[in-house]
This record gives sequence, C-alpha cells and structure tokens, in this order.
Amino acid sequence: MPNFSGNWKIIRSENFEDLLKVLGVNVMLRKIAVAAASKPAVEIKQEGDTFYIKTSTTVRTTEINFNIGEEFEEQTVDGRPCKSLVKWESENKMVCEQRLLKGEGPKTSWTRELTNDGELILTMTADDIVCTRVYVRDRGNYEARTAVGALQAQSLTQKSAKELRKQRQK
Repeated sequence: MPNFSGNWKIIRSENFEDLLKVLGVNVMLRKIAVAAASKPAVEIKQEGDTFYIKTSTTVRTTEINFNIGEEFEEQTVDGRPCKSLVKWESENKMVCEQRLLKGEGPKTSWTRELTNDGELILTMTADDIVCTRVYVRDRGNYEARTAVGALQAQSLTQKSAKELRKQRQK
C-alpha cells in the first residue's frame, strides 16, 4: 500500500486558471485564487484506507477526512458542496468522483497518485479541462521538526546530567 502521509510542497502546476474559468469563477477571483494557490501547504495523514488531507493557502484552508470506498461531503475546488466517493484505481492512484448537492455545474473529479520518483500528482477535472499539480515531500519541514526534537532531547539530557552531578556533590 502506498504511503501518502507527509507534508507536500508544489513544484509545478498546469491549467489551474483554466479549471477555475470553466467552473465559472470570475476573472478577479481567479487571479486571487491562482496567486494564493501558487504555494499551497498540503498535509496528508494516512492510516490504511483512512485519509486526512489539509490544504492551506493564504486565502483559504480546506480539510477533508475520508475512507476509501465510503461517500463523504466536501467542497469542489470552487467551494460548492458535493458528495464525493474515492476508490483505488491502481496500487498508487486514488480517484474521486464528485456529485453536486445543489444546482448544476461541470462534472468534477480529482485523482492523487504517487509516482516511483516520490512525486504526488494531483489532477483536478471539470468537464474536459484537466489541471495537473505536482508535489514533492517537504523534507525541510520534516528536517526542521527532527532538528527541534533532537535539540529538545539534548537539552533534557544536559539538564539530567547537571541534576545528577548536583546529587552526587551532596
């Protein structure tokens, strides 16, 4: 089973503005959304077929929790409420079909796939427009947390050693 867990940073994006356009997002909001989504922070937690995905930009943060094969509610990329169902398409690729809860609009879906190179490829589709966004694991964030943890452990060890020396001196 693939491991999607981690913090991800975007390295490439194609057709995001075109996707928003076909969804009916006005030009001003598209420009804001494209700028805000140019460097999203993505956090994924996976336990088997259970997922938590948090995507944060300067404009908006979305969080979804789902189990593969179980319908759940979320929002389309333009903020419309929908029912979604995620299934495994292959060993490393999940596919999500979305159904609007109200009104009409383009048929939307998304996929997430882990490549052999360790990239995460997110595709978002609205009718015949496909937006592709490619991510890599944010090792810097992981390394920073690991370094902080090591420093905290070192500090505790030093404090314990000092306390032990004090006790011996008594």
